[in-house]
Amino acid sequence: MDTVTLIVLIGLVCIVGGILGAFLAGLKNRDYSFWAAWGFVFPPSILLLLLLPKVVGPRPRRPTLDEEDRMHF
Repeated sequence: MDTVTLIVLIGLVCIVGGILGAFLAGLKNRDYSFWAAWGFVFPPSILLLLLLPKVVGPRPRRPTLDEEDRMHF
């Protein structure tokens, strides 16, 4: 296996990991952007997501930048 093939394969694994992380996070009612990012950067993190239970209630949301500014000042 040459270097270019290895780089392309790693890139594909990262892209699929990000997509799969976002999809599974949506099914488990978790923050999909957080899990998509971790699935892209570190694809084995999807295994951790599979082990976590589903969140009951509304999906957690991140505060907007304006809300964060009001909290800190």
